[in-house]
Amino acid sequence: MARGLNKVMLIGNVGRDPELRYTSNGTPVVNFSVAVGRQWTTSSGERREATDWFNVVAWRELAEICNQMLSKGRRVYIEGSLQTRSWEDERGQRHYRVEVVADQMILLDRYRERNWSTDENGQES
Repeated sequence: MARGLNKVMLIGNVGRDPELRYTSNGTPVVNFSVAVGRQWTTSSGERREATDWFNVVAWRELAEICNQMLSKGRRVYIEGSLQTRSWEDERGQRHYRVEVVADQMILLDRYRERNWSTDENGQES
């Protein structure tokens, strides 16, 4: 089978705080959503806007970084690939979910880990 390409790049805002959990063997995994706005003009010249929502999953070290640095509303760049998961619920119904499996995350707004204050000489306190 020929090799394909599965690459996703998103710039948007975190839609919900990351949810960190650990697999049974202790591997960290985090889930969160990203909202990406788009605009277009209709054939009649009317401007339209819409928001697309993407489910994002990150694993291992990136999962822990996302959990620490991201929160709802933060502007973020996510790069990864699309993955479709499927499962059966307790009633036997099949469900599908498309996710972006992140392999890179870049914060696009300023990160403030804590409120720093400085004295009149510019020294942190």
